[in-house]
Amino acid sequence: MRIRVARPDDAPAVVALRKTVYPYLVRGVRSTRKMIAEPPPEEGWTAFVAEVDARVVGWVTAQRVGWSSTADVGDIALLHVHPEHRRRGIGSALLAAATDHLTPLGIRRMRTWAQPDSLPFARRHGFEPSRELRYSALNLDLAPALLGPPTGVRLRPIAELDPRLLYAANSASAVDEPGDVPVDAVGYDSWRYDVWENLGLDKAASTAAEVDGEIAAFSLVKRDGDRIWSDYTGTVPAYRNRGLARLVKTAALHRAAADGVRVAYTSNDEANGPMLAVNVRLGYRPVASQWSCLAELG
Repeated sequence: MRIRVARPDDAPAVVALRKTVYPYLVRGVRSTRKMIAEPPPEEGWTAFVAEVDARVVGWVTAQRVGWSSTADVGDIALLHVHPEHRRRGIGSALLAAATDHLTPLGIRRMRTWAQPDSLPFARRHGFEPSRELRYSALNLDLAPALLGPPTGVRLRPIAELDPRLLYAANSASAVDEPGDVPVDAVGYDSWRYDVWENLGLDKAASTAAEVDGEIAAFSLVKRDGDRIWSDYTGTVPAYRNRGLARLVKTAALHRAAADGVRVAYTSNDEANGPMLAVNVRLGYRPVASQWSCLAELG
């Protein structure tokens, strides 16, 4: 076994590994390759793979938490090992590589995610569970009917939008998003990289609700084959409690289904009652859960 920095050519193996461990996560080969080759700006992003007999059996990413005024938190994301290669020290070695990467970045706290059966591993390495995340799935053959928008609301695919308008709506809607770290400093360049230029973003299916020339709500979906990931659905605070989140998400799901998508996945913090209620009404059903876990560095 050896741990090394990920290379763009690892993308197919990384995606295959992810589908084995996290079948409800959606990120295709092209966007994974780009992420490795052209990492997010200004966040100190890197990724490591674990190899056994030249086969990728483990993966982890590490970076400074972006989009937040809290600058000393680092993310160790998607640490996972193939089921056939667990309990051999691979996960610990990947975690050590990620931690060593974060140390010189001035990181004081670290956040990672663990499935319930991995919480003992997290605790052994100094992490304590913080928040529960629910993963849900929807068979799009069972998606609810799409109703017409209310008077004064226009539904538009985001492909028709000025990205700066969508960025402004994203920034405004994310400020009170439940989580360990506030999402209160979304830079345009970082947002454009993470969202608008993501190769998996389906701009024809992703939908926004426009009111008086402003983006009031939107639902973004990323696609890989016949699966989509409902990446983020948000409503600008001034337009909440009008049913717009459900409206745009339903429209995005119908547009994706019309183009051959069969199943949609999403995730929500268990404290995000309004969005969980929207997803339950749309027919989403829980398929897995994870916990965010926090630790002090050093």
